[in-house]
Order: sequence, then C-alpha cells, then structure tokens
Amino acid sequence: MISRVMACVLAATAAWAQTPTAASTLADQKDVAVTAYNNGLALVRDTRDIKLPGGESLLQFEDVAQQIRPETVGLKSTSTPGSVTILEQNYEYDLISPNKLMEKYVGKTVKLQNFNSEITSGTIEATLLSINEGPIYKVNDEIYIGYPGNVVLPEIPENLIAKPSLIWMLNNAAGDQTLEVTYLTNGVSWNADYVITLAKEETSLGIAGWVTMNNQSGATFTNAQLKLVAGEVNLVSQAMPMAMEEKAMRGRAMAPPMPQQEAFAEYHLYTMPRRTTIKQNQSKQLALLQGENVQCGKKYEYRGQEYFYSQQVPPTGEEHVGVFLEFQNKEANGLGMPLPAGVMRVYQEDSEGMLQFAGEDRIKHTPKDEKITLRLGEAFDVIGERVQKEYRVIATNVHESAYEVTLRNHKETDITVDIVEPMPGDWNILNKSHDFVKRDARTAVFSVPVPKDGEVKVTYRVQVRF
Repeated sequence: MISRVMACVLAATAAWAQTPTAASTLADQKDVAVTAYNNGLALVRDTRDIKLPGGESLLQFEDVAQQIRPETVGLKSTSTPGSVTILEQNYEYDLISPNKLMEKYVGKTVKLQNFNSEITSGTIEATLLSINEGPIYKVNDEIYIGYPGNVVLPEIPENLIAKPSLIWMLNNAAGDQTLEVTYLTNGVSWNADYVITLAKEETSLGIAGWVTMNNQSGATFTNAQLKLVAGEVNLVSQAMPMAMEEKAMRGRAMAPPMPQQEAFAEYHLYTMPRRTTIKQNQSKQLALLQGENVQCGKKYEYRGQEYFYSQQVPPTGEEHVGVFLEFQNKEANGLGMPLPAGVMRVYQEDSEGMLQFAGEDRIKHTPKDEKITLRLGEAFDVIGERVQKEYRVIATNVHESAYEVTLRNHKETDITVDIVEPMPGDWNILNKSHDFVKRDARTAVFSVPVPKDGEVKVTYRVQVRF
C-alpha cells in the first residue's frame, strides 16, 4: 500500500506527463542583448517567437548559458503583456555525456559489441554492475572488468538532456507568443586595454582603447547588442563558482565608430555601436575609444622610505630614478571620456621611425577631468644617490636626521626630478637647500631642476616626532 504523499507525487508526475509541451531553440531567437560587468557576470536578454499552446503547457527553453544563475531568471510576454504566467520553473543541466549515460544504466542490461573477438564478433547482452574506477559487467555467470569493444545503450534516459535548458510550467492566456527571457550568467568577462603612441618630443600622444571580451558561459550570443558596465557592482556570495600576449598594434588610418557612454546608477554604461557575435570559448577585441594629439608630460621621481627617519641608514648607492607619463583626461585635451580600468601600454618611435615598447601600467576606473599617471619604469640616464649625513635621538619619541641627495642627469635635455620623501609622524624640516611642497601630512616633495649632463645636490635636516 502506497502512502498518501507518494500517491500525490505519482499523481503530479502523471499530470506533468500529460501536459502539452513546446520547445524553443536558437532558431526561434528574434533578438539577444548582453550587458557585461567587470566581475565576470553578464545580463542576457533573449527574445524569441514561440508557438505556445493555450492554457497550461510545458516550455523547454534550450540554448541558455551553462553558467546561468537560475534564481535570476525572468520571463515576460512582449507581444501580449500579462498573458503568460509562470507556474513552475526548473533549470535542467544534467547533460548527456559518456559517464552520465553509463551512470544511468548501472544495474540495467546493455549490449556489448565485439565483446571478445576470439568468441564472437557480434553483440551480446550484459548487465552493467558498476562504473566506479571503470566499468564492470556480468555476462552469463562471469564478471568482466572492462572490455575492448563498444557499449550499445537502448535509448537516452528521459532525465538527460543534450543542452542546458530552462523548463517552465506556464499558463498562456493567448496564442503564439514573443517571450523575453532575462537572466544573469557567470563566465562572461571583459577588460579594457589601451595602446598609447608617444610622440618623439614626448609632449603629446595618441591613444586607442580596446575592449577584450571573454566568453566561457557555455553559450554563443549571435548578433548581440552589447553593453559594458564599468564599476564595482556589489554581489552576494554565491554557492555556484564563477568560471573564469601582447596584441598587435592596430592601424589608425580611420577611426571606427565609438561606443556611447552614459552614467548608470553609480557606474558607467558603454553601448557598443554595432552588434557582434560572442562565441563560446572566444576572446574578442572591440574598439572602445580613440584620441589624438593628447598633451602630456614626462615626470621623474626619486622616492625615499619612511624608515629613513627613525634609524641610522647606510648610503643607498646609485639608484635609477622612476619615470612617469602624465596627461589630463579632459575634453579640451582630446579625451574627456570615463575610462574603464585596464592596462595602458606605451610605444614610442625610435630614430628610424619604428615604434618600440616603452612600458606599461594599470589604471583604475578614471572619471573624466581627472589626471592619469603611468609608471613606465626607471630612467637609464638619471641617477639618484642618498647619504644620511647625521642621525640622533633627541628624546624617546623625537628623532633628527640630515640628508644629502645627489641627482645626476646624463640625458641630452634638462629635466626636473621630484624628490618624494614619505615622512612618518609629526615632522618639521629645520633647514634646506631647496624649497619643498608639503603634498600631504606625511609627504614632502622637492622639485629640483637638473641640467643636461649636470649634477645637483639637495640637503635638508628634519626632526620627526612619533
């Protein structure tokens, strides 16, 4: 005698089996739009024309992303708004594979082709006992571990599907429908890369921005409208894991149409100017922005360390000075567009007019009208040297030290080097050979002109209270 609960389950299963069904594939797709975020997440909007029975029916919606987040799925009718109601929703991802098929047939009868060429070249029946660490079969009264032929299964089990699918129990108050399905999926990521061409005189540059899309969501998005969101979108931790060289220089003879950008919530939304197909397991580059004759400047920086002011330190010896490239992200400077985070790679012409790689740096999301500073590396021809000339402890928490910093410029042009001194605690420069600027509460900066093939010495004494 079966229980009342089991009877209800069997009745529901029987009712489900008798419900009219419909299926939808990419052949029904009318439109698709993808909005990709910085964190490997994408919003997919899939619109399809579907022949849907009236009343209650089952709809198998195929060709969705394998990394879909089922709890984010939404469905609505755009042809007859309000006419479709979702009664039940399932996400089926138990996909057909050799291992899955074998699992479903454990304890059942299968056929083995060319089981033993010495006995028979035909087909025999066997019971699949197990597939743990390899298949085990029972043929007649003997047990076989593996065999050299093929396994033939009578059919595909009902609970295995060929593609990830959303399955709905719907109530349709109209006839055929145009349905818009939206969902979030992991596995779609993008990042920005920038190619900078620095003019020979180092006072201007050209910049080309590119978006690199990576799709590992398990679906292909054909002729999709693409939008990109730059910014840090907060996400609640999910149980489902997220799926996670140098490009050739692009010619800039003709500027491609640039994306339209707009403020969206607390982020920036970039709408790509043309539709594109994003294939599964594909990396794709799309033009993001282009700027010409952007005014810029080089900056040289020689940095100290906080611990210099709390102990005796030996001379540093010769050190190369850091070199930076700076420019303003302003409309008046040929830019003025919010720049997504990414890597900026700088190239410059040599004496023969050939572009050479000059360094790279990563930028954060940068609003318009902000300054961009890129660290390119160390200047080969500019040397700094630091010597602690005196150090004494005046009190337990008061230290005084004197420094001499030597800058040597072996370049063919005059330059200015910023000596940047990060000072801890409360500090006071008692005397100095050059003026300085108090950049903030913990930083003093001496901007020192150094002539070509010249040398300059900077001295100062500082008292620090911890």
